[in-house]
Amino acid sequence: MARPLPCAVMILLALVSSPAATQDIPGLERCTAEKQMERRTGCLQSNDEYLQRTLSKATRDMEARLIASGRELAAARSEIAALKAAVEKLNAELSRMKAKLEPTGKK
Repeated sequence: MARPLPCAVMILLALVSSPAATQDIPGLERCTAEKQMERRTGCLQSNDEYLQRTLSKATRDMEARLIASGRELAAARSEIAALKAAVEKLNAELSRMKAKLEPTGKK
C-alpha cells in the first residue's frame, strides 16, 4: 500500500513544475512597483476586473443566502401558525373537559 505523503509530494512537484505555474494568479497585485505606464495601467485594470468578479460573486452568494433565509422564515412562520392552532385546539379541549368535570364534582 502506498503511503499518502509520498503521493502528495509527487503531485505537488508535478503541479509546481507544470507550465501553468508560471501564469498569473488572479488577485490583487501591487501596481506601484511597475515602472512602465502601460504595465501599471494593465495591472490596475487586472485588479479592477478581479475586484468586480469578486464583488459580483459575493453579491450572488448574498442574494442566494437571503432568498434561502426568506424561505426558511416563511416555513418557520407557517410552522408557528400550525403550532398555535394546535395549542388553541388543545386549550379548547381542555376547557371542555374541565367544564364536564365541574358539574359532576359538585354533587
